[in-house]
Amino acid sequence: MGHGRRGLQRGRQRGREQGRQRGGAGVTRSPAAPAADGHQLIQVRGARENNLADVSVDIPKRRLTVFTGVSGSGKSSLVFGTIAAESQRLINETYTAFVQSFMPSPGRPDVDGLHNLSAAIVVDQERMGAGSRSTVGTATDAYTMLRIVFSRLGIPHIGTSSAFSFNVPEGMCPRCEGVGHVSDIDVGQLVDRELSLNEGAITVPGFAVDSWYWQVMANSGFYDPDKKLKDFTAQEWEDLLRKDAVKVKVGPNNFTYEGLITRISRTYLAKDRESMQSHIRAFVDRAVVFADCPECGGTRLSQAALSSRIDGRNIAECAAMQISDLVAFVRGIDDPRVAPVLAGLRGLLDSLVEIGLGYLSLDRPAGTLSGGEAQRVKMVRHLGSALTDVTYVFDEPTTGLHPHDVQRMNDLLLRLRDKGNTVLVVEHKPEVIAIADHVVDLGPGAGTAGGRICYSGDVAGLRASGTLTGRHLDHRALLREAVRTPRGHLPVRGARLHNLKNVDVDVPLGVLTVVTGVAGSGKSSLIHGHLAGRDGVVVADQSPVRGSRRSNPATYTGLLNAVRAAFAKANGVKPALFSANSEGACPQCSGLGLIHTDLAMTAGVATVCEECEGRRYTAKVLTYRLNGKNISEVLDMPVTEAYEFFTAGQAHAVLGRLADVGLGYLRLGQPLNTLSGGERQRLKLAIHMAEKSSTYILDEPTTGLHMADVDQLLALLDRLVDQGNSVIAVEHHQAVMAHADWIIDIGPGGGHDGGRVVFEGTPARLVAEGDTLTARHLRQYVAS
Repeated sequence: MGHGRRGLQRGRQRGREQGRQRGGAGVTRSPAAPAADGHQLIQVRGARENNLADVSVDIPKRRLTVFTGVSGSGKSSLVFGTIAAESQRLINETYTAFVQSFMPSPGRPDVDGLHNLSAAIVVDQERMGAGSRSTVGTATDAYTMLRIVFSRLGIPHIGTSSAFSFNVPEGMCPRCEGVGHVSDIDVGQLVDRELSLNEGAITVPGFAVDSWYWQVMANSGFYDPDKKLKDFTAQEWEDLLRKDAVKVKVGPNNFTYEGLITRISRTYLAKDRESMQSHIRAFVDRAVVFADCPECGGTRLSQAALSSRIDGRNIAECAAMQISDLVAFVRGIDDPRVAPVLAGLRGLLDSLVEIGLGYLSLDRPAGTLSGGEAQRVKMVRHLGSALTDVTYVFDEPTTGLHPHDVQRMNDLLLRLRDKGNTVLVVEHKPEVIAIADHVVDLGPGAGTAGGRICYSGDVAGLRASGTLTGRHLDHRALLREAVRTPRGHLPVRGARLHNLKNVDVDVPLGVLTVVTGVAGSGKSSLIHGHLAGRDGVVVADQSPVRGSRRSNPATYTGLLNAVRAAFAKANGVKPALFSANSEGACPQCSGLGLIHTDLAMTAGVATVCEECEGRRYTAKVLTYRLNGKNISEVLDMPVTEAYEFFTAGQAHAVLGRLADVGLGYLRLGQPLNTLSGGERQRLKLAIHMAEKSSTYILDEPTTGLHMADVDQLLALLDRLVDQGNSVIAVEHHQAVMAHADWIIDIGPGGGHDGGRVVFEGTPARLVAEGDTLTARHLRQYVAS
């Protein structure tokens, strides 16, 4: 990822030569590999995306193929960056030039040949559209079907299905316009009434004295900028806060003036909160109060829509029901007028329950779903599709799933295959690998040490192959022989957030505690809702890392400061020269390495800067060297290589922590937006490890980790605890459960069937005495 596209501009020939020398080395092929007709195989020839070393491989069509290998071995580059990317690019080319002008224009993957591709549908873990109008019901079409049912059977009859839609004027609540909440701005957070404008009365970010917005307001003529706000007349106060847009003359130029609240509502409140810069988001959280709309009660719908009922329930009450309960309600409706729609709705709701999402409701905002939940919702959409002979591509579909739910996910993957589709899955879990028709194992290492096919064949052949994955298929972590003694507790009393049922629990300190339970049981509500934010508690989760497209591991960890200082000292120049955001930046691309071209209505295009060839710095800066390397070459190093390069000091310490958390393959200058959720979490953990003794909360830290890497993670967690820290991991992986000192099991089910502590104690006691779903699966794990 990251600068991989740079390989298309330079170094491609070198990559080909190295790949031909290395690509076939060590490949093990199963004797049972299918000798299928060529047209029944997806044929990859000479793939070199990112770290792929001239890879060639055949993948059987209409089969389930699992791609394995350590993090950074090249799985995603092969599956997503090569096969899926080329399939989607070719499909885009079938549209007219006019339609293509509105679509992204990805380049062709760096590969010699791809043959027998079919249309690819990528089902990834990207968060779903976080717009305020997108819900689980709208994303799956379940709410659309429900609207049709109510438009035919609801009493009183109020119109067509659009009368039940909160996204059109006909059905939305007029007060909140279908959003479900109204906002109120705390004026006290916007201004200081004791000051005048010239004295800095406006406290909103971006309105400081002499700023652009401030100058328009101060020179508008609607009030005296030297007059204290507390002395404003009613009209002046109204003009300051709520005046609609109007042209005003400031000097020789005309500008648009808006009242403070008017502008804030337009520029800040209309944005998705997660897209805001951190200081803006903090201001909005402080100044804006959101409440359920008093007219519709948060249901988003008009009073007419809320008046129409089926068996005593209106559509909003149905959308708010837990899906597993809604299934029963829908099954109770029997009317030939809507029989086909009811059949489709029942099948869709059954699939949501089957895939482990029965605890959700149709009115759940799509933007609040985790990556794993979002992926499973997308998967359900495809299960009902009439399309066949499609290539479905999945990115770790078991993320966030309890072992109890993994079998159900396996069943759905097999159902997709049995419809005549090709299913490609990037996955680490042995339970998923076990159901594969074909396995492609990449490695043997990560980054430059990976990118080769180590094995291609069936599961039995993988187990006997001797590869890292093959050796770990039957690997099991053992229960601790002796657990650590807690040195105190974090008490939680009367926890009632979301589905928690007045939970009292003591979380031990000074040990490794694992909080587990099926999806939706209340684990995150308990830990993130009641422990995060306390003094000394540090949260390292998988949420996006804040930063611009210039951000990378070196800037995010502060490593770049030490690197710049080392270059400056070695060359007798100032450190600012070695910042791509400052004096040393290439003037053509402003230190980005890429030229981003905005094509108005069409998708923007990023091309490698011709001036610096993607190196980000001026030619003069690149003449300065540290131990034979220039700054661009250092930032292109993976962490493990840089750790050997910087042998002491702060840089060595930071790089050591990055290696400790399993990120040794990341390049120092790799853009942060290319990191997976698991990589983001481990990056945050590496930063927090530099802090003093803390309580660490980790959210599924095994996400994205190969079975061999889980052992390294367990050793890291042990080291953190042995250094005097407490570690609380929300986790499903049985190896982490077995290795824990203490387990808190939440359940017994998800949604309203969960929210209770069903077990507290050591893993050994859970295995010996427990009767929960977790106990059964952990017992099976340690016995196998």
